[in-house]
Amino acid sequence: GMQSHLQALLSLYKLFCPEQVTITLPGKMKTYFKNSEGPWKAAITAVRQRNQGISPLSQAVFLGTSQPQSRKRKWNAQLVIPASSRNTNNLEEAGGKNCGYLSSTDVSFPVEQLQTFPQLLQNIHRLEFPSQMGSVLTNPLLLHYMNCVKDESIYLRLYYWMGQMLQEECTWSVVDNQNEEEFKSFLETIYKAECFLQEGFSACEEFLYKTLPLWDGSCCRTEVLRLITWIPLSSSSDIKSYLYDPLAQLFFTSSIYFKCSVLESLKELLQNWLNGNVIQVDSEFSS
Repeated sequence: GMQSHLQALLSLYKLFCPEQVTITLPGKMKTYFKNSEGPWKAAITAVRQRNQGISPLSQAVFLGTSQPQSRKRKWNAQLVIPASSRNTNNLEEAGGKNCGYLSSTDVSFPVEQLQTFPQLLQNIHRLEFPSQMGSVLTNPLLLHYMNCVKDESIYLRLYYWMGQMLQEECTWSVVDNQNEEEFKSFLETIYKAECFLQEGFSACEEFLYKTLPLWDGSCCRTEVLRLITWIPLSSSSDIKSYLYDPLAQLFFTSSIYFKCSVLESLKELLQNWLNGNVIQVDSEFSS
């Protein structure tokens, strides 16, 4: 019978092999199959229009998804710790400049006043975390805090923000985003935070798996290969399909320099996996 899902499948066959489908299909039907070539077609069209002197497309083509959210606020504006209004007056009244060493536990400590490691130790259980999670990436004391206090909500907030920013700022997935230098700086900031924590971010791993099939191997090459070195250890099947296969397509058609760079990043990835596994085994034995 002419069920809607069968009509959609027949229309797909008719698109690629019209001689195989002789029946007439309705003009309007529900879409069951997404066009995987959408991002590439939009990117090629944007390049053609740019070369012809016409303004490039303004639509986003991040893996064929809908329009991205408005980019009113730049990512680097969120790397500065905002001043917290709550409890600041109480702290000033309680101790003035020495408020970092209060012993009271019912008053939270504004994170913008955190300047030294002793302050972190004294106030680690009453820190008032910043509303802008991006500021954590550039603050060593807050990264220390993340390592010491395993608060799931902090990681969830950071990963959500990071995932949104990576999607909106990616220069090879959003057609009208030409700020490659800014995106390079953002990726470098994430990489430094990963090196500090000695572990990769899951939001960054998801971003790499989604965008490597669209990557040309040139844009932000150094930064992307560095992020690959901190992909968390997972099943070999996922690594092959999401990491090795996209890299292999670029590997066999690229220069010797690119081949060596890929091999170097994979070697560092293996070293990080081994180091992480040794730490995990040591902790199990000690317990």
